Amino acid sequence: MTVDTAYTILYVAAVTWMTLLIGIMLVRSVRGPGVTNRLIAVNMSGTLVNGVILVLSGLMKESWLVDVALIYTMISFVTVLILARVSVPAPAAEEQPCGNEAEEDGHE
Repeated sequence: MTVDTAYTILYVAAVTWMTLLIGIMLVRSVRGPGVTNRLIAVNMSGTLVNGVILVLSGLMKESWLVDVALIYTMISFVTVLILARVSVPAPAAEEQPCGNEAEEDGHE
């Protein structure tokens, strides 16, 4: 067995394993018990897809795939930020008294 063959086997095993994990994360993003679990699953799916792109870059010896992975990382990050902003409710703001606080203390 040559070194190139060993690396090819390693790359294929890594891509297979990450693809299986992507499937598990997609199931978790649909069935997740809460919104935060779904958001984490979507973020993890994006990270694993990025890893697959990078491993394929090494397997195919194509350096332009690294640029694709960087762009995909930025898009995935912005997507998770938008989903978090839309999905997770904002904490309730504390009630602030209306009017001037000095008037309530008797100072004018």
